[in-house]
Amino acid sequence: MPDSANIARHLPLMAARQPDRPALKIPRGRTADGRIDYLTLSFRELDAEVNAWCARLAAAGLKRGDRTLVMVKQGLPLIASVFALFKIGAVPVVIDPGMGLKSFLRCVARSQPRALIGIPLAQAISRVFFRTFASVQIRVTASPSLTARQSNPIGDFDTSLRRGGPSQSNLIGYFEVAEVAADELAAILFTSGSTGAPKGVCYEHGMFEAQVRLIRDHYHIEPGEVDLPMLPVFALFNPALGMTTVVPEIDPRRPAQVDPAKIVQAIQQEGVTNSFGSPTLWLKIQRHCLAHNLTLPTMKRVLCAGAPVPAALWEKPERWLTNGRLCSPYGATESLPISSVSADEIDSKTMRGACVGRPLPEIDVKIIAINDEPIGTLAEARELPAGEIGEIIVRGPVVTKYYDALPEATAAAKIKDGAEIWHRMGDCGYRDIEGQLWFCGRKVERVQTAVGPLFTEPCEQVFRSYPFVVRCALIGLGVLGAQTPALVVQPVADKSLDRRALAHELRRLAVAHEHTRGIERFYFHDNFPVDVRHNAKIHRLQLARWARKAKAFKVTA
Repeated sequence: MPDSANIARHLPLMAARQPDRPALKIPRGRTADGRIDYLTLSFRELDAEVNAWCARLAAAGLKRGDRTLVMVKQGLPLIASVFALFKIGAVPVVIDPGMGLKSFLRCVARSQPRALIGIPLAQAISRVFFRTFASVQIRVTASPSLTARQSNPIGDFDTSLRRGGPSQSNLIGYFEVAEVAADELAAILFTSGSTGAPKGVCYEHGMFEAQVRLIRDHYHIEPGEVDLPMLPVFALFNPALGMTTVVPEIDPRRPAQVDPAKIVQAIQQEGVTNSFGSPTLWLKIQRHCLAHNLTLPTMKRVLCAGAPVPAALWEKPERWLTNGRLCSPYGATESLPISSVSADEIDSKTMRGACVGRPLPEIDVKIIAINDEPIGTLAEARELPAGEIGEIIVRGPVVTKYYDALPEATAAAKIKDGAEIWHRMGDCGYRDIEGQLWFCGRKVERVQTAVGPLFTEPCEQVFRSYPFVVRCALIGLGVLGAQTPALVVQPVADKSLDRRALAHELRRLAVAHEHTRGIERFYFHDNFPVDVRHNAKIHRLQLARWARKAKAFKVTA
């Protein structure tokens, strides 16, 4: 481990190693011939931009350890401001704006930031809800957009400071990277809240260092590669990995509305080699490629995560991903990456859950008996043998230790093992005899019937690939321990579709598999509630509440 574990130290190293290589490309329109017009910053320019941010933040009074709420646009403002905060030793607080205003304000109140970096709209929100933002003593305004080469993302700095050149850092002052310990608080990143209230996850500097190491080594990522991150927070790894970041034309608040043609154009035009996105987004891109006979020959790898990858996406990715691999890393905001699987390891016809691969080096995984109560020490947990479904717990250098200001949530999710901490993923699954890890669904979403639990992923796999089914969700009706299983289906948008006949076809599928034979009730919902971050995680508990008053097709034959 280096003397300082500060992830910000990687950027000046990359700026020295590859100063003129593009670090960041931000779309700002189209050229006359239809190509995407990008504002491009080299690694040297991005390093200087971070120093400019450091100067601005220091002048505003920010100091080491200050919690700083970051409310800026994706791309340069996000990367430069967060790396500047890392560099001076402050603690960025990053909250997903798509979670809704009420949840967002609760997260702000709990995290108690001393400073706010935000676009004018964010500053206005902080003043309207002044009680929630009462802890904020320092405000730094960032420009809302970056549309031209001379635009200044941090406001009132002289634009000559952004033109690159060796004298740049002399003009604005070079800031040394704060020396931090591996266990020093680095950032607070909030969960999506897909199965509960969003929680602030406390990241230490050593955890970021371990994430970079595991991702780089497992996926063989090399400096000089080009990344198109469809989840903005993943762009923060790229300066440390030496990858060019191509900012996608996507609204992070509404990712499902992305135009796949724009993503494909960016990949082909910029020679993108790597991209992270949810199964929902990549399914749209795959369908666009196949419909228009397009391929993505520069892509080395597609990382698809946020929810189980559907069989339709695993099936023959070489049709469009001609020279690369489709991979699915498994993890959570509290612990990522844990394992990874690629298309050549997947049986797309399986009904046994979602294979998420083998644990990465330095990561330990255990399956323990399901327990809905806190578990104080590992000695209190009962480990299960291979093949038996239980609760997934993990340990390793990327596993976070606690939630911010939520001691009860920390006690419910963490297990002590001497000086080590195991994280309870909140997922159910099992290890097969070959050591592969299988995901079977969220623990809180299991259906607890009188004859035992049913798990969402193995059950939904039976129905998901049937024609006319867009999405489906296993839900439980009634009292825990005596719940009645039911299936909610989002059908294709076709007014002529006979839903009663479809229910009978789904029942025919159900009786063909032992674990779904008890499903006799079928509901139809035209627009599933899903998480904003990935647009892939189904809110099954919300659907269960909806089903209490909805009409079901009951098919017993």
